Amino acid sequence: MANEILIEVLPEETKVAILENRELVEIYTERFNLRMMEGNIYRGRVTSVLPGMQAAFVDIGYAKNAFLYLNDVVCNNHTCNRVSELLTPGQELTVQVIKEASGNKGPRVTTRITLPGRYLVLLPGADHVKVSRKIENELEINRLKEIAEEIKPENMGLVVRTVAEGKDKEDFLNDIQFLVNLYDTICQRKAKGIVPRCIHRDSDLFFRAIRDFFTPAVDKLVINDREHYSKAMEYIEMISPSLKNRVEHLDKSKSLFDYYNIDYRLQKLLSRKVWLKSGGYIVIDRTEALTAIDVNTGKYVGKDNLENTVLKTNMEAVAEIGRQLRLRDIGGIIVIDFIDMDDIMHKQMVMDELK
Repeated sequence: MANEILIEVLPEETKVAILENRELVEIYTERFNLRMMEGNIYRGRVTSVLPGMQAAFVDIGYAKNAFLYLNDVVCNNHTCNRVSELLTPGQELTVQVIKEASGNKGPRVTTRITLPGRYLVLLPGADHVKVSRKIENELEINRLKEIAEEIKPENMGLVVRTVAEGKDKEDFLNDIQFLVNLYDTICQRKAKGIVPRCIHRDSDLFFRAIRDFFTPAVDKLVINDREHYSKAMEYIEMISPSLKNRVEHLDKSKSLFDYYNIDYRLQKLLSRKVWLKSGGYIVIDRTEALTAIDVNTGKYVGKDNLENTVLKTNMEAVAEIGRQLRLRDIGGIIVIDFIDMDDIMHKQMVMDELK
């Protein structure tokens, strides 16, 4: 197993690639003159309410108005089921971007604010504790829940992140204090100033990648730029000093992404047709309404019988589809046309693998 994070800092942009078992699974790019909006918090104004869609448009100062669904609006009265009961045109409210703008659509926002730290995520306005689903040990889950309940601020919720596994209460105290202070600052900012405006920007991609992805499960963090390598070492010294020996500065004549063949691999992976190792392939077609994925045996003819050939192709396709959805950041409605199977057990195996 070789899990790595590659960070390439260039004059015009920062690029991050995440490799699991040496396979590219996620990639992020942020241009210095065009920062990502996801995670940013804005003081906005409702421009229109759409009862038929149970949603509203909110002006946050971006070229296109943000879209706010009813389910993304905090409702103190749990019986609220109409957007018109909660929002009116001209109303000011604080929202956080949860999905970047794309195509003709503006960003998607929520009034359920979340503030991520290294070990914890603070949920102002909530009043519950959750533990990352990636932590599977029941005893550890209960232990972390007890600690989180003990340090949870009044009238706020907490999510314990995966990287917190094995950590103690003392490890969380600085995190919770920082997040509470940050929320107090945001509350002060929203009380004064013009509307719409941004009242909090999340960290840039360089620090977000280290905060969110650099966990004990990662074997190596590689950075191409000497100055940013030094910044990373200082930051990691504060948040996870035990991981410092996994950070490397790679100073090569060619770029870090070229050295790891990332751009070439990405070009192959993001094509419409993606080949499977067995010789089968999947075809990915995206529309505004949904994403359709077709599975085919291609060059794979199997070794024994047709049913096993089909099963192996479908099972291999499931793993590749999961990787492709992460890599392309695909959500919404996804329709997968697997190769037909007659065996009920084979169908269940594919469904279990898909889950």
